[in-house]
Amino acid sequence: MIKVIIIDDEPLARDLIKEYLHAYAFLTVVAECGDGFEGVKAITQFQPDLIFLDVQMPKINGFEMLELLTTPPAVIFTTAFDEYAIKAFESHAIDYLLKPFSRERFDKAVQKWHKHHSTTLPNPGLRELNEETFTLLPEQHNRVVVKTGNNIRIIPMHEILYIQSDDDYVKIFTKDGSFLKKKTISYFENVMDQSQFVRVHRSYIVQVQQVTRIEPYEKDGHIAILKSGEKIPISKTGYPKLKSILGL
Repeated sequence: MIKVIIIDDEPLARDLIKEYLHAYAFLTVVAECGDGFEGVKAITQFQPDLIFLDVQMPKINGFEMLELLTTPPAVIFTTAFDEYAIKAFESHAIDYLLKPFSRERFDKAVQKWHKHHSTTLPNPGLRELNEETFTLLPEQHNRVVVKTGNNIRIIPMHEILYIQSDDDYVKIFTKDGSFLKKKTISYFENVMDQSQFVRVHRSYIVQVQQVTRIEPYEKDGHIAILKSGEKIPISKTGYPKLKSILGL
């Protein structure tokens, strides 16, 4: 059995996909979900071969949902936003369907997936979404979605105290603790409000309002003391940036 999951907040859109899938007896819809939270749970439970995924949904969007999966399945995006599709989907998914899509266009996408699924050709399913993809969606600029165990947490940017680079991940520190996210520190430097957050070191970004004072450290170095008492190293290039934003 080849398992399919449909993730879309519009019931009519889900119904249309199910109707079109009737022509493919070898595909079985094992779940349909109305948001990304439900999608993560269903994918974890059923381990589908293929998902049809909407982009703009309540709670978390399609891209944010994919970030929470360790091994995403093959994806056919469904979207009403062609500006996202053209720039982001072509290189990261089997295909994308621009709403409203016809049966003919749907068939083309499914056949494209099936061709690779049934042969030894490399699977053109979801590859690592590059960081430019996520900057296309406005919500990525004001929140971070993380997974802790079986729970999904949405962290507003203003709740982030500081970020520390950790190999291929970053540690996001809040008053409630730290959270791992598979993103580079350069990504956050680009999407965060630069009047509120400063990259003071190659491995650290701090929220300016959390800085209580700057102290000398060793030779020409400095450290930032945060309200929490945490001491953050400041590089030679980070020092003037932090001073400028603090008005020093």
